[in-house]
Amino acid sequence: MDPVLTSTLADIVRNAAPLLIASQGELITERAGVVNLSLDGTILLAAMAAFAVTYNTGSLGMGIVVAMLIGMLVALIIISASVFLKLNQIAVGFVLTLLCADLSTFFGRKYSGQQGTEIPYAPIPILEDIPVIGEVFFQHNILIYFSLLLVIFVWLWTYHTRLGLSLRGLGEHPAAAYVRGTRVQLWRFVYVAAGGALVGLAGASYSLSVKLGWREGSTLGNGWIALAIVIFGGWRPFRIAFGAYFIVGLRALALYFQQEDVLNLPIQIINMTPWVLMLVTLIFVTSGLAESLLVLVPPRWRPAAQNLLRAKPPAALGSNFERS
Repeated sequence: MDPVLTSTLADIVRNAAPLLIASQGELITERAGVVNLSLDGTILLAAMAAFAVTYNTGSLGMGIVVAMLIGMLVALIIISASVFLKLNQIAVGFVLTLLCADLSTFFGRKYSGQQGTEIPYAPIPILEDIPVIGEVFFQHNILIYFSLLLVIFVWLWTYHTRLGLSLRGLGEHPAAAYVRGTRVQLWRFVYVAAGGALVGLAGASYSLSVKLGWREGSTLGNGWIALAIVIFGGWRPFRIAFGAYFIVGLRALALYFQQEDVLNLPIQIINMTPWVLMLVTLIFVTSGLAESLLVLVPPRWRPAAQNLLRAKPPAALGSNFERS
């Protein structure tokens, strides 16, 4: 394979890791019936905090832990406000997005443009020597490998464990889950905290790996993209992973067109292309238009295709559970 293409694919895997981690975290949160709309601000604040802590202490591990704690804290504020104060999850999440973004700007000013520490690359012996596949998947750092394994773990947990069945019940039919003995509020707190921690980790992966260093607004917009990818992926781990690689691949393609002047279009239009294509695809999948094309699929494959294209949110998403 062309070395340039192989290198590009490896860059896509690396650059997609934060989106992959954040969107899987949001998937866990929404499967539990809670909407965390604070992703964009949380990623910004976590990215700044991870870089600042690492810069001051020299410890990458401490920077990552602080970023995850920030993500967890913001997520817990959302569910606590919903459960104890009966506030709307979407409204609280939106306010926290703005607050976290402002905090990242305020506390991150003195770190802007500073040289930081990068998570070291850790190629996997033997696997890294596999032609093409080795360079694309096995010559990265530990966070990139984690993002790949996370997709598999979330899929196994959600669809192949008893606790995963309980997780889906929290978002679909919390009252029925409660009747079966599930402590709905407790487990929602647990899953929301876990999802928030992953969002914080996504922020750390930006400033310590993908976009080394900190600059004001350096991750701006990626939280909203992660939220869109969850919808695009129909709340399913592997489809969400495809969405993350799809949008990053479109970015890489737009950058190539921009550098090579292939289409001879203004830079603004080229930069808009990935978002327009993502929006069109999102509308196509969620509106039911995709399922209308099932008539073109052979009858024996139709049920599988319908299951693949279905994009239905958890029935109790965004609602608070009240014991009767």
